Amino acid sequence: MPVGAYEPPYYAVVFTSVKTEAAVGEYGETNERMEELVKEIPGYLGMDYAGSPGGLSVTVGYFRDADAIEEWRSNAEHRAAQKRGRSEWYTLHVAKVERSYAFERSRGFEGGPGGHG
Repeated sequence: MPVGAYEPPYYAVVFTSVKTEAAVGEYGETNERMEELVKEIPGYLGMDYAGSPGGLSVTVGYFRDADAIEEWRSNAEHRAAQKRGRSEWYTLHVAKVERSYAFERSRGFEGGPGGHG
């Protein structure tokens, strides 16, 4: 289930990667560990993930504020993974969310600007 809409403003950190065959095992282990660690960050709201058969994956982490992102960015284990990733597999984008909507087929539209679904 996708992460629901939150009351803006908050931040989305978009992590895009391409996994080569050689990196798949390490990437999976690293990803699992990073998921465990990020949940400990105050202000972490959740994560959405999508992947393609060709190895492209997109992960979007949601954070309440820039301080939460900074705490995550400065985590020692996360920094080590970032260092490996920069030379192997990823790009990163940080965006401020100004509007957020949620739609559930069975319930209809929820929200409006900043509505939490």
